[in-house]
Amino acid sequence: MNARESLTGVPATGRFSVLVVCTANICRSPAAEVELRSALVPSPDVVVSSAGLRARVGEPVDPGMVAVLGREPEGFAARQVGPAIVRDADLVLTMTRDQRSAIVGAVPAAVRSTFTLREFAALVGLASEHGTDIGQGTKGERLAALAAVAPRFRSVRAAGDHDDIEDPFGGSRQDYSRALEEIRASVADVVTALEGDRVVPSFADAWSA
Repeated sequence: MNARESLTGVPATGRFSVLVVCTANICRSPAAEVELRSALVPSPDVVVSSAGLRARVGEPVDPGMVAVLGREPEGFAARQVGPAIVRDADLVLTMTRDQRSAIVGAVPAAVRSTFTLREFAALVGLASEHGTDIGQGTKGERLAALAAVAPRFRSVRAAGDHDDIEDPFGGSRQDYSRALEEIRASVADVVTALEGDRVVPSFADAWSA
């Protein structure tokens, strides 16, 4: 969505920006931010951040999510999403279809660059299965290419509850684990579409990357 882009699809700033959104920005979106950072941010032309539609501004990651992640992300503080933040992102990934609708309703120009995380993972998987050429560029360039072609495959799959990751806030450890497992599976599918069968990096030092 950035106004100026290079011929490679990566914005003229030189960095492809991924924004992850959930409700409060203390459970699902920071977990997805961590997992995406682990997989993508070793590339210097990708940046990942998160925000919430009704953020508990300034709060750290929820203890229940910290417990299943195995570590509290250093320096994290929840923040409120707004139109400017959305416009600055090249790819917006929400946790539910309702959240996607809220983002697109606030920023209609984001309609082609906003997906649920699970939807995006499925769409780029379809793109890969159909032999879509995303080039041999940097990780940011290939991610930009996938984000550009993903909307074309919306017509060949049915959207539904399977595109949502339920909010585990206040639930059991199993609820948090299930949400994290769904996030990790989606991130793994995105990485597979980007790089084939390479292993997704572990969480360990993602936040300090």
